[in-house]
Amino acid sequence: MDTAVEREDHVAVEGESAELQLGTRLGRENSLEQAEDLKAFERRLTEYIHCLQPATGRWRMLLIVVSVCTATGAWNWLIDPETQKVSFFTSLWNHPFFTISCITLIGLFFAGIHKRVVAPSIIAARCRTVLAEYNMSCDDTGKLILKPRPHVQ
Repeated sequence: MDTAVEREDHVAVEGESAELQLGTRLGRENSLEQAEDLKAFERRLTEYIHCLQPATGRWRMLLIVVSVCTATGAWNWLIDPETQKVSFFTSLWNHPFFTISCITLIGLFFAGIHKRVVAPSIIAARCRTVLAEYNMSCDDTGKLILKPRPHVQ
């Protein structure tokens, strides 16, 4: 009888270890799937941010050119001695370069250029906000940063 009891105990232990092995195997498969999902998310995020860079660069160049034109026109407008002698609207009429540059700059800001020149940073910041809940972050290029899990005591 001792041998039968020993066999039952041995079978039970083997059954538990098989379940543990199955759970460990499923855990590994699950973690592999999670790792693949994270890699796919990181690839997509970096691709999206990378695709925004050319358009962002063009918007930045446009903003720089219009800002320099406005500053140059403003300088010429301010150093003109006629500006102090005539009315405001007449002085603007006498300096069409400044007037057109200033109107263009205002129009660009109403069109949202201030958001378009920093679009990749906005996307990265929003992703950081969401990823913080999962102890992760990302850099400005979209690469994921895994943070250590907090110790619960």
